[in-house]
Amino acid sequence: MSNMKRREFITLLGGAAAVWPLAARAQPAEMPVIGYLSAESPQSDASFRLAALREGMKQTGYVEGQNLSIEYRWAQGRLERLPALAAELVQLRVAVIIGPGLLPTLAAKAATTTIPILFSVGADPVPIGLVASLNRPGGNLTGFNVYSGELGAKGLALLHELSPSAATIGFLANPSNQVTELTTKDVIAASRAIGVGIQLLKASSDGEIDAAFTTLAQARTGALLVANDLFLNSRYDQLITLAAHHAIPTMYPFREFTVAGGLISYGTNLTEGYRQLGSYVGPF
Repeated sequence: MSNMKRREFITLLGGAAAVWPLAARAQPAEMPVIGYLSAESPQSDASFRLAALREGMKQTGYVEGQNLSIEYRWAQGRLERLPALAAELVQLRVAVIIGPGLLPTLAAKAATTTIPILFSVGADPVPIGLVASLNRPGGNLTGFNVYSGELGAKGLALLHELSPSAATIGFLANPSNQVTELTTKDVIAASRAIGVGIQLLKASSDGEIDAAFTTLAQARTGALLVANDLFLNSRYDQLITLAAHHAIPTMYPFREFTVAGGLISYGTNLTEGYRQLGSYVGPF
């Protein structure tokens, strides 16, 4: 693996965007070791995400167990563990740290200024503090904006077409997510443009998800838009089950929700995003 030179911001297929970083130090080794820092569990990441990531690495000539080793660190939903897990990867002097999602990326960013960090997030990386700008990102971070945050307004419009009689549409978001405020502003602006009311709902725990659906049912809200969020994405079974139980038409952020039984989704190709993330590992 070699050091990277600064590259300009480029737009990729599927609505994803990438930022190449400043030259960053990689650790030479007979078998390179990379770190994978996840807020979730091996069970939640082991299906399409890691399979796509490995496929991307394979495209650049790296196969786990053959000429590449991966150190996995899982927070198991306990987000407070992320800084310590990131520090462990730094102590191991891995060549690069992969951060799927905003919170793992922020933890890795706080832990090192020299080890390259590859991120995949759902919003513009500039306002959330990952890079200085798109054309001059600076620092040691590069990765993808899958644009899911910016697509909330379009998702709302499609949901309105699906349920035109819904006078009010719920919007479920995680208040702990730094992107939530930006996405909420876009959704509210879009709701005014199409003439529907928005019922804002917050959930950062299983109990709060249950409570949100109870509120929707009591208010007879006509439909629901679910924001892209690491926690909410990990609770797709709970969301799909509750939406069906309360007969609430629900728009989800990724296709994986509909594959699991959800009604409709609008968003970028998450599997392709992980594949492209994996393809970035090779140049390091």
